[in-house]
Amino acid sequence: MRQIKFTGREANIVRAIGFTEPVTGVEIQEFTRMEAEDVTDALNSLISAGFVESVPYREQIEMAAMPGTMFELNPGYVHEIKAAFNRR
Repeated sequence: MRQIKFTGREANIVRAIGFTEPVTGVEIQEFTRMEAEDVTDALNSLISAGFVESVPYREQIEMAAMPGTMFELNPGYVHEIKAAFNRR
């Protein structure tokens, strides 16, 4: 098992997504109070690492599509992500 470390932006986005239901890009942006470009960049980092999935699935999110796209944590990493937050 690898040790997960998030940047501040990534950790903020993971908190916004939460561990229960998918949330939209708009909800993430409102929760984090980050610019759309920053949210999109951080989401793409999390997606490429496999920690976050988009609904519908995409390998990369465009800034124009981000607000209406749903995001959720990858169920395969939930325990590791929770452990990463407990170590903080």
